[in-house]
Amino acid sequence: MASVLASKMGLHSLWKKQAKTFNVKIVTVDADLEFSCELKWKGKDLFELVCRTLALRETWFFGLRYDVKDTVAWLKMDKRVLDHDMLKEEPIVFHFLAKFYPENAEEELVQDITQHLFFQQVKKQILEEEIYCPPEASVLLASYAVHSKYGDYNPNVHKPGFLSQEELLPKRVINLYQMTAEMWEERITICYAEHRGRTRDEAEMEYLKIAQDLEMYGVNYFSIRNKKGTSLLLGVDALGLHIYDPENKLTPKISFPWNEIRNISYSDKEFAIKPLDKKADVFKFNSSKLIVNKLILQLCIGNHDLFIRRRRVDSLEIQQMKSQAREERVRKQIERQRLEREKQLRVEAERARDELERRLIQLQDEAQLSNEALLRSEETADLLAEKAQIAEEEAKLLAQKAAEAEQEIQRIKLTAIRTEEEKRLMEQKMLEAEMLALKMAEESEKRAKEADQLKQDLQEARESERRAKNKLLEVTSKSPYSPAPLSANALPPYGPNLNFSMDNLSFDFKDTDMKRLSMEIEKEKVEYMEKSKHLQEQLNELKTEIESLKLKDRETPLDILHNENTEKGTSKQSNFKKLTLQSTKSRVAFFQEL
Repeated sequence: MASVLASKMGLHSLWKKQAKTFNVKIVTVDADLEFSCELKWKGKDLFELVCRTLALRETWFFGLRYDVKDTVAWLKMDKRVLDHDMLKEEPIVFHFLAKFYPENAEEELVQDITQHLFFQQVKKQILEEEIYCPPEASVLLASYAVHSKYGDYNPNVHKPGFLSQEELLPKRVINLYQMTAEMWEERITICYAEHRGRTRDEAEMEYLKIAQDLEMYGVNYFSIRNKKGTSLLLGVDALGLHIYDPENKLTPKISFPWNEIRNISYSDKEFAIKPLDKKADVFKFNSSKLIVNKLILQLCIGNHDLFIRRRRVDSLEIQQMKSQAREERVRKQIERQRLEREKQLRVEAERARDELERRLIQLQDEAQLSNEALLRSEETADLLAEKAQIAEEEAKLLAQKAAEAEQEIQRIKLTAIRTEEEKRLMEQKMLEAEMLALKMAEESEKRAKEADQLKQDLQEARESERRAKNKLLEVTSKSPYSPAPLSANALPPYGPNLNFSMDNLSFDFKDTDMKRLSMEIEKEKVEYMEKSKHLQEQLNELKTEIESLKLKDRETPLDILHNENTEKGTSKQSNFKKLTLQSTKSRVAFFQEL
């Protein structure tokens, strides 16, 4: 009985212990995180835990979003997590997302992790068509996304078809043109190849710099009605409040910068905005739900605070972060330069090794040719020696015959011939014998000369053989792996038996490096306008290339509106400046009359 009671008490205490925590699932753009939270935790406690896990310090851009009914809401920092109006089924799901967007990503985003989170979120919004992106910009953005994943383009590695499984373009863009997947990949790869030399972080920043000029970037849209009951859209972003026609999310009809707004409040479904201009009336509008008004107010307060904060001197924390980021960029720049130098030296070493291998093959070919020439010389010498011996024997034989003929002449002269006929015959025979002897003497002399010539040819052949042997010895005595002396700064070629010295590749931080980098940064600022012009030319070129393949009947209303804005020369920035030229009072009056 006691053991049963103890067991029940143990289970009860275990249940009480388990009941003190609840599980949450945090969905980020890269991965899902799971945490066990205490019941008393506030939104701030959970948010800070997620930020620490991600090593994120620029926390003011982000928030934890959750789904509620048919809309969304953001976790409040000063409120207990479980006190929020949401589904309590464990694990409770939150989405860690950017809640507020920077005006200028390059100037405001300090940490690499912050930049990466924005890059991933904006890319997802473009692909899911939450942000409208024209086709030519979509191709260019896709090329930067590819670079951020694969690094520098290498034709030996990134062969046709390597992007076949990647989602890089919005479906709207793909359907708008009569182009195959291979044709899209070819266009993207051409742009991708031009980004050579950039780091992955730089590719992500270039992506954000292009994306932040898109009309729908960083804008939260809400359905509202003015006093007359006209259906409109309210856009809240880093610059201020914007009023849109429900059919046109690209071009606002009215805009109110944050520096023109004094106070924002709501009562039930009615929202009131008090301008800084005392002559202007408070303009009001109604939203569909109270929870939407709460969300609008949160976004307005946060964006307004960041708008004011950007125009003040950075806090010590921000200054420290920027200083650390600059130092890190310097370190990465120097490291990248060191790696580039190592790579260059390695390429030169491989080139030297290839040259040595080529020279070795050439020497081997020369040695083989010399051997063959030597063999031919030896065969020729043997043949000439044989011919000389035959000629010598022939000369001896002819000399012997000449001697015999001479003996015959002497014998005939000594013989007495009695009759004239016999004398005449003998004289004739003597004449013939003399002619024959003369002929044989000439032939013998000719053969003797031939023998002398053959002996001379034999001497020359033996001399040629001697030279061929000397050349062969000279070729074979050379070491095929003995490279020419390298300079002190050059990298020795490496191979099976070679040592790779890295002593001359060490680099230190120096004032000259810092000064040089500062000069490079100043140079980049000077070249900014030229790069912007190049970017616009690149977009126009892409548009021209694919324009002939467009299927006009598949254009969406946003495509048509964007084309109209382009023809008018209207951009996001120029339209904002144009709208804010009017007085606040006239804009408020215009809003009420819509």
